Amino acid sequence: MGSLGASPPSVEANQYGVTKPISMAAPTEVDFLRTCELKKFLLEAGLYESDGEALKREEVLVRLTQIVKDWVKQLTRLRGYTDQMVENSNALILTFGSCRLGVHGPGADIDALCIGPSYVNREEDFFYILHDILAEIEEVTELQPVPEAHVPVMKFKFDGISIDLLYASISLLVVPDDLDISNVSVLYNVDEATVRSLNGCRVADQILKLVPNVEHFRTTLRCLKFWAKRRGVYSNVTGFLGGVNLAILVARVCQLYPNAIPSMLVSRFFRVYTQWRWPNPVMLCKIEEDELGFSVWDPRKNHWDRTHHMPIITPAYPCMNSSYNVSTSTLWVMAEQFQYGNKICQEVELNKVHWSSLFEPYMFFERYKNYLQVDIVAADADDLRAWKGWVESRFRQLTLMIERDTSGKLLCHPYPHEYVDSSKRCPHCAFFMGLQRNPEEAVQEVKQFDIRATIDEFKQSIHMYSYWKPGMEIFVRHVHRRRIPYYVFPDGYKRSQLSRPSSEQPQENTVYEEGESDNVRSPDGCLKRKNGSEVEDLRQPKKRQSLSPQRRASLSPDLISGYSGSPCHSASASVVSRAISPEANGGQNMENENADVGDTSSPSVVVTTLTKDTNLREDVGVESVAGSNENPGSSEGSNSIGSSQSDSCEADSASLRAIVHLNSNGELGHQLEDTLEPNAGIGVALKPMGSTIQKPTTRRPSCSNGLTERSGNRKL
Repeated sequence: MGSLGASPPSVEANQYGVTKPISMAAPTEVDFLRTCELKKFLLEAGLYESDGEALKREEVLVRLTQIVKDWVKQLTRLRGYTDQMVENSNALILTFGSCRLGVHGPGADIDALCIGPSYVNREEDFFYILHDILAEIEEVTELQPVPEAHVPVMKFKFDGISIDLLYASISLLVVPDDLDISNVSVLYNVDEATVRSLNGCRVADQILKLVPNVEHFRTTLRCLKFWAKRRGVYSNVTGFLGGVNLAILVARVCQLYPNAIPSMLVSRFFRVYTQWRWPNPVMLCKIEEDELGFSVWDPRKNHWDRTHHMPIITPAYPCMNSSYNVSTSTLWVMAEQFQYGNKICQEVELNKVHWSSLFEPYMFFERYKNYLQVDIVAADADDLRAWKGWVESRFRQLTLMIERDTSGKLLCHPYPHEYVDSSKRCPHCAFFMGLQRNPEEAVQEVKQFDIRATIDEFKQSIHMYSYWKPGMEIFVRHVHRRRIPYYVFPDGYKRSQLSRPSSEQPQENTVYEEGESDNVRSPDGCLKRKNGSEVEDLRQPKKRQSLSPQRRASLSPDLISGYSGSPCHSASASVVSRAISPEANGGQNMENENADVGDTSSPSVVVTTLTKDTNLREDVGVESVAGSNENPGSSEGSNSIGSSQSDSCEADSASLRAIVHLNSNGELGHQLEDTLEPNAGIGVALKPMGSTIQKPTTRRPSCSNGLTERSGNRKL
């Protein structure tokens, strides 16, 4: 680390990326102290693997390399090549992702790429012959080929270490040991799946070349990956940030502050992306086209590129948007978390809180009133692993379908964590999605969203799985916050009930809140509610007085979902739809319990009732600082850190506002600025999936930087 007073050699005023730096200021004594505290926190949090773990990882890679070399030699002999050719035949194993970037932690999986000669193909040789070879190795477990993935992959565990293995067949008869993966010649005469496989390594190498200080970049990225996981926004497949997305975002901040050290870079990360005007893209270098003819990200030519909400462009040819999975809903969630991180960093710089506050876990199950619970069931553990991977990859589609069918008025927050109920015997897991009315939409007195057809469409798409087996089932139902199952909480009980023993189930109180779904039918056909061990008759409508104090009006969708039986569930819930209208009476809420039985023919029914309330969520604990009412990418709000550092917030903010005038230094950004004027907002000109998106008023977008002043309200 060095002494606090020792300043690292400053980077000269070179331009990194497509614009000039925002600040060249060097760190102060206080910055060095904060960086020491941050590194100490990361070390104590267990984010660095031990020497023993690193050695085991290397041994596994050496063993895997020998396996694929023998596999290629075997195929070379079978294809009738000469003995000399068999002797020279070769295959390589290269890592990518966090391993190649140098930010992997203990227990992290290995992202690996196998590069083979032109006569060894992926479809048969990799997914069948190599698969069978691996299946016979004792140390290999949980072997799962996924040939239909966007990037075909074979997943397995080798001696307990998870490995995602890709394959690329390049146009060479012999693969040299010193192959230069960064040379564009490796892309000659290969298909797009191979290009995507090769680009994992190529992108990682380019990122490391384009940052001013690799060690500062790695420490900052390690810190922000931990933050993203703790805050529930680390999952590319679900529509949040993945490892590559986050690496590019961090690298861009390193380019904008080339002399900054990790504590400064973490703070600047949140400051920059709180003010970033999405869908302006984040780029580390200009986008170049090559004679090979592969499609690159270019909204001037590709209409689908204009629908992207949060473009984060890879720096290696062919440049692609690494965050195409991001939706309106997930961008809204990430914008809130950027606001949260920015506020905490302000308080750290004012010495009000410690770094640990930045990594407070996200209280997802206290954040919303209504959730969708997706239960996944299979006949055995192997089937569940494959079935779960398929369903999880389709969650993004469910989010887009709900946004489409509600015209963007209902947002979904898919939580990228799975839960298992230990009391269930069959192989299963559950995922949850929070439901939120779009805060930018005008409040209506009563608005019903019937998304039964949406859920049915989603389930039909799930059951199109090519490798479906009997026993693979999926169930979608609504769960009110009061009915969240206890197994999702770390200690087996909700935080609001800490005084009760974890083994004691809480009894139903006298309040019948909106969104209750644990209703059953009695033998005589009457709707009843379970109440502990008793069943209460609901034939006579009643009004019960809420015991909770009067709260300010909040948006209250009431979601009820029919839930068909499964091997893991002994009873199925009937479907009830009711409109809840809060009434103020003596400072307390009254709730209407007149229940009408909905359509029970569909195994998955969801009806949403939006009332006059203005905000669905209740701000809980530290979550209230997230700034949920801000537009994503908004540059408004408090940006003043109040720090005495030489590159003050005021100077930074001025640079952020002025940086759009530097686009003439970024060649592509300058060209696109004029070319795209008819479509003024990249990714906003077209309305994806029926969502309501309003075009920015007058400000031109820049493909080199999105940090501009706000001009008019933009709806995402």
